[in-house]
Amino acid sequence: MTDKVIIAIDAMGGDHGPDITVPAAIEALKRHPNLTLILVGQEEVLQPVVDKDAGKYRKRLQVQHASQVVMMDEPPSQALRGKKDSSMRVAINLVKDGVAQACVSAGNTGALMATSRFVLKTLPGIDRPAICTTLPTMKGHVHVLDLGANVDSSSDNLLEFAAMGSVLTSAVDEISQPTIGLLNVGEEEIKGNEVVKEAARKLSVSKLNYYGFVEGDDIYKGTTDVVVCDGFVGNVMLKTTEGVAKMISFYMKQEFKRNPLNMIAGAIALPVLRAFRKRIDPREYNGASLVGLNGIVVKSHGNADAHSFCTAIEEAVLEVEKNVPERIKQVLETMLMEGVEV
Repeated sequence: MTDKVIIAIDAMGGDHGPDITVPAAIEALKRHPNLTLILVGQEEVLQPVVDKDAGKYRKRLQVQHASQVVMMDEPPSQALRGKKDSSMRVAINLVKDGVAQACVSAGNTGALMATSRFVLKTLPGIDRPAICTTLPTMKGHVHVLDLGANVDSSSDNLLEFAAMGSVLTSAVDEISQPTIGLLNVGEEEIKGNEVVKEAARKLSVSKLNYYGFVEGDDIYKGTTDVVVCDGFVGNVMLKTTEGVAKMISFYMKQEFKRNPLNMIAGAIALPVLRAFRKRIDPREYNGASLVGLNGIVVKSHGNADAHSFCTAIEEAVLEVEKNVPERIKQVLETMLMEGVEV
């Protein structure tokens, strides 16, 4: 475990900027005595808030000035070329320069991926980085990737995603041989498009603990420790999940308010409902890893609240302590030396 962890925060990114990132940073410092955070953004905005609210954590909360901000709807190419002094770019540069061990941002996903890939580069043997996050299941949680970084993936890309997801899960969850499922429209070998079928053939002869095809419901059953899919499919799946969760919450509230008897039933069931909400609360699963980079970058949801953004910071802390990029690199190097597929 790393004695001291230093993380750069894109304090201006996301829908709410410093209103969320600064309180989240202070909360993370309370939880982790070995943590130091560098808030990157407009100093005239950040410094007064830090001086006012950081209290005894002030010594572990630094401010690094950056004059520009990447907008949430800004084209990635424009952010990459035209905003070299953005809070996002400066935070990633701190990782490249070894000043920080990880970067956390709630900013524009496309810009974050493009900038991270340009600045940090990919690990040897990795063609494309992927976005990986955890989702709750009946058995605990599952790591799913890719969730939108690559909307057109080859079978080799899917194989890389499987390797990266396996190493990440092994490191974070301390599972020696994580099971890997390939998301498909059915479990039978004849199902799926040619890319998925070819990826299945490559996975079946790899050194990875390949389970086989899994369907959408297997994600939440917890059938495997890792689920691999194309970024287009993964992003649609994730947004659909978020929509279903909101719909269930909406209808439950409606039903409990429908009449006095339902309101009484709701009051009686309140402890159970609260426990249920906590178990599936998306704020507890915020923080998607940009795996495959030569450094740690964690993407928070753009509309995250302080609790949710703090969860993303904690994901970065865990990946630093587990040395995830180096472990992925070692696994890939070993495979290449053995002259076998990942």
